[in-house]
Amino acid sequence: MRFDILTILPELLNGPFNVSMMKRAQDRGLLEIHIHNIRDYSTDKHKNVDDYQYGGGAGMVMAIEPIATLIEKLKSERSYDEIIYMTPDGELLEQRHSNSWSLKENIMILCGHYKGVDERIREHYITKEISIGSYVLTGGELAAAVVVDSIGRLIPGVMNDETSALTDSFQDDLLSPPVYTRPPVFNGWKVPDVLLSGDFGKIEQWREQQAIERTQIRRPDLYKKFTRED
Repeated sequence: MRFDILTILPELLNGPFNVSMMKRAQDRGLLEIHIHNIRDYSTDKHKNVDDYQYGGGAGMVMAIEPIATLIEKLKSERSYDEIIYMTPDGELLEQRHSNSWSLKENIMILCGHYKGVDERIREHYITKEISIGSYVLTGGELAAAVVVDSIGRLIPGVMNDETSALTDSFQDDLLSPPVYTRPPVFNGWKVPDVLLSGDFGKIEQWREQQAIERTQIRRPDLYKKFTRED
């Protein structure tokens, strides 16, 4: 799977993709991550990529020309399943997005900055607008890293135990149940007896009930979705 990320601050993305699971996935040829500096496509002598808003107002706007030039160049080299724009006013990222996109081949991600990108880019190039939460960051790079990580870990072969992803929070509109490891007793705090019983039927029932109760308490919005679909 290939990601092409368009940014004015490529340095911000070096760290997240050069460690841990994402690095191993790239080393094994399961994942390609290409970072493109939008400034390289600016015709301005100072490589500026922003300009004042038409109609006035505070804040600069990402210029259309360098972004369009870069997008057209990439599209001439391959077809893209999705061109995502990271923006606070986009659709909230959910597990269903990551599940679906993990089956794709090529995804392009545009990182927003300033007051945003010239609206014509959104109208003519972007296929999906995504936010990672109801807050504003200084730019879309960290949000793009979240998207890539959430998708990349689902690609077959990336995780050592691929079945682990099936029990992640949000896969069934439920949070994950509590987990424990050795020792069975620490400071007098005990692991629930059912997990030590060896009865996997009872263990699965316990985990399902714990997931339901935890979701009902911590994320009533998810619990409503779960009960509607149940």
